[in-house]
Amino acid sequence: MIDFSLGPTQKEMQGLARRFARDRIAPVAAQHDRDASYPTDVIDEAARLGLLNLRVPEAQGGLGLGVLDEAIVGEELAFGCMGIYTVLMASDLGVTPLVLHGSENQRDRFLTPLVGGGARLAAFALSEPDAGSDPAAIRTRARREEGGWRLNGRKMWISNGALADFTVVFATSDPERGAAASVALVVPADADGLSWREVHGKLGQRAAPTFEMILDDVHVPEDHLLGEVGDGIRIALSTLDQTRVPVAAGSVGVARRALHEASRYATERKAFGKPIAQHQAIAFKLADMEIRLQTARWQTWHAAWLADAGEPCGHHAAIAKAYASDAAFESASEAVNVLGGYGYVDAYPVAKLLRDVKLNQIYEGTNEIQRLVIARRVIREAEA
Repeated sequence: MIDFSLGPTQKEMQGLARRFARDRIAPVAAQHDRDASYPTDVIDEAARLGLLNLRVPEAQGGLGLGVLDEAIVGEELAFGCMGIYTVLMASDLGVTPLVLHGSENQRDRFLTPLVGGGARLAAFALSEPDAGSDPAAIRTRARREEGGWRLNGRKMWISNGALADFTVVFATSDPERGAAASVALVVPADADGLSWREVHGKLGQRAAPTFEMILDDVHVPEDHLLGEVGDGIRIALSTLDQTRVPVAAGSVGVARRALHEASRYATERKAFGKPIAQHQAIAFKLADMEIRLQTARWQTWHAAWLADAGEPCGHHAAIAKAYASDAAFESASEAVNVLGGYGYVDAYPVAKLLRDVKLNQIYEGTNEIQRLVIARRVIREAEA
């Protein structure tokens, strides 16, 4: 039997996140976007309410929520601001490799401090200046030495970066061996030789700080290694299979906000003697926005359900991420069209929606890469 209803706890978390987005995120979103400022008070309150680091297991003091729970909450938070939501989502991106592949000791050491005491963040460092969509091409070097590893290299586009307690860094112990030599290492914020450079001038999601990570002879102990040598790329990809779902959920939230703003304006603005929503040209835009919204949500929830059930979810997560982010970008663009000149200025939030959600088509694997992954499976099944 298929059941599309939410459980009591899910409804409670959904309501909590919706109120938080309405009362705390939305009122300050435009200001943080204009100033490109980190929303300290909002993130602190999110932590107090249990809306930060949702994936930390109960054994480590967290809520231990599943991917579907995270998607439900994520849609609500992104409705308020995709940039502020990215701060919260990116921390779970850093948490997930430890949830999936860390030992109990590693989870106790790194995840327990993230909960129960203010806003504490994690980060995830896979991309490099010359290796984004091709993780097997990473050049950050991890050399084994007595008692641990020595890291050298640069990582790029790290959400939370310098603000995080730790960053899961993916490197290679031998560039010539590719994935077979890949490693995943937990690098603490106070590691000697670690420095950060903030990325400025972003098109959108300006409330979410992004950094370049510089590793200059950084030593990390042996017990900071997740899995074994050769597991790094597998850990990264299995993480992204799950964390693309919250990206899709954030896109659903933006698509919903775009429809909300467009439909509200269209029922108030009059042209030729009636609200523009009653003109077919506008009504069809609203209908298409609703179609995209509902389709994106159900695909996102399906991918999340597969992840929580322990089933392979990468294919459906790729579909959800690509479809939902494309749908949200198109809906945000249409919202600008519906509002006309008002949509083009920051007196209304729709231009910000467009700028913010563009990044959803790029990070955690560009949508071109998602389509390549999806197509490979389609072709493989056709040839079977």
